[in-house]
Amino acid sequence: MKALIQRVRRASVEVEGREVGAIGQGLLALVGVEKGDDEAAADRLVHKLLHYRVFGDAEGRMNLDLQQVDGGLLLVSQFTLAADTRKGLRPGFSSAAPPAEGERLFHYLLDRAHASWPKVASGEFAANMQVSLVNDGPVTFLLES
Repeated sequence: MKALIQRVRRASVEVEGREVGAIGQGLLALVGVEKGDDEAAADRLVHKLLHYRVFGDAEGRMNLDLQQVDGGLLLVSQFTLAADTRKGLRPGFSSAAPPAEGERLFHYLLDRAHASWPKVASGEFAANMQVSLVNDGPVTFLLES
């Protein structure tokens, strides 16, 4: 599994003009599920999302994690993260998990995140989503589990 995380001041997701998820300060995580991913990969990714130290401490150094700053986590499924872009001018998606498996694992990840932290929101799997954010930094990392 992959998650492109961005430290944000706020972020939200809309589907068909209605807000389906929003957070204040925290992390926006665009999540891609690849073939071969499983529950163990999702568990590792949840742990990284909640404990990755990307927030500034009193000296401004990235030493604090999401829980230490009482931040929100916005999970948004994005199968395009599994794209193969090494050749040509059009992405290939042969490494992406099939839609049913991607949806199952994304919901597993979401359930595990909810069980571990109360401030979790999400988009809708496979929906056409409009994601808004105010990036903080900007600070962006690609996490892989």
